[in-house]
Amino acid sequence: MIDAKYKTMQDFKSFSNRVSNLSSDEFENLALELFHFQSQANPIYRKYLAARNLNTEKVKSLDQIPFLPIRFFKDHQVISGDTSDFSEFFSSSGTTGMITSKHFIWSEQWYLEHAQRIFENEFGSLKGFHVLALLPAYLERKGSSLVSMADHFIKVSNSEDSGFYLYNQDELIEKMESLAEDNKKVLLLGVTFALLDLAESGKRISAPSNLIVMETGGMKGRRKEMIREEVHDILKPYFGVESIYSEYGMTELMSQAYSKGQGKYTLPDSMRVMLRDVNDPLSITQRSQGGINVIDLANFHSCAFIETQDLGRIDENGMLEVLGRFDNSEIRGCNLLVQ
Repeated sequence: MIDAKYKTMQDFKSFSNRVSNLSSDEFENLALELFHFQSQANPIYRKYLAARNLNTEKVKSLDQIPFLPIRFFKDHQVISGDTSDFSEFFSSSGTTGMITSKHFIWSEQWYLEHAQRIFENEFGSLKGFHVLALLPAYLERKGSSLVSMADHFIKVSNSEDSGFYLYNQDELIEKMESLAEDNKKVLLLGVTFALLDLAESGKRISAPSNLIVMETGGMKGRRKEMIREEVHDILKPYFGVESIYSEYGMTELMSQAYSKGQGKYTLPDSMRVMLRDVNDPLSITQRSQGGINVIDLANFHSCAFIETQDLGRIDENGMLEVLGRFDNSEIRGCNLLVQ
């Protein structure tokens, strides 16, 4: 069991090494260990469990673990350990008037290294990419975990052609066309509304054959919500690609999942999804469809057990498909598409 020593920054580093070197057969034991630590060390989670009248000593399997509703990040400091040790945080995007989430972090550098490790496990070394980040709105505010990750990817790619783009569509098109014959792959990482704006701009493009278009979700009130298939059907012919890749991440999670098409995500070793009954949020369902509960072991410093407001499906190969949002839930600025 994790003891009180993990409440210090030095020992968070020790635990981070365990997550960084995690194998799939270690996940459940590590998750249970982390639960018993956070049930005591995280004041908000501890109070939530007490309100649920849970005897934490009786929790022996993952399906017995209660998940903290994601909205708690809007009103509370969800921290395991001494809150005085935390000053940095990531904040969510949101439309005007919305209360945004804050995820206090123990080390931005570790987050960036973790994000790089997940990406490279799926796609290979970032040094094999030119990274073009089309992230208007996110670049216009501070505290975005997505911008922090993209900036790190740009630097690690070690390419003079990598960079950020705001609303300068012509410059972005020119850059993509100049890389058409390059040996490196071109990763266009874009917020959904900006990719759609470009595709519907009427500006012609000769996209490189080595182009990967990856949408991160997000309309931010700029456009009507659209189902994933509709968005991808607009983007694929414009960019001349067979599929649109996607990233599933959020401010409240330190890990990301990636899709190489059709909206089906491969989960990293540090993350697992358990679906809850849509009619009983306190019950895990054995059905293939339900509300998405995420265990993210990289959240060892905050809360690793998050009840999101997303609906999902697990297919026969164990891949996650995000179907949309629960009715009456707030639409996150970085949310995936509503079905």
